[in-house]
Amino acid sequence: MNKIKKIIYKSHLDKYFKLTSKAFRVAKEAVDKKKEKQASTILDMASRYLDDAKYFKDKGYFVNAFAALNYAHGWLDAGSKLGIFKVKDTQLFVVK
Repeated sequence: MNKIKKIIYKSHLDKYFKLTSKAFRVAKEAVDKKKEKQASTILDMASRYLDDAKYFKDKGYFVNAFAALNYAHGWLDAGSKLGIFKVKDTQLFVVK
């Protein structure tokens, strides 16, 4: 059986903070005007998970921070997939 790495390095965490923060900024500027209410909900949730991730990182809880980042990015991906955000960058989002 393969060993599973149970370590999240700060460098990896920093990489995903940068990626998700960029995706958040891009999504915020790419809201479909007809879906502003849904976008507001998604951006609020993503923002809250980003805040949680920062809190956990500052406390040294890298696994929790990484999980919160994944939730934040998941919300953004859902918004892009549903057409709530008009984005095309496949490096940042799951695109329609």
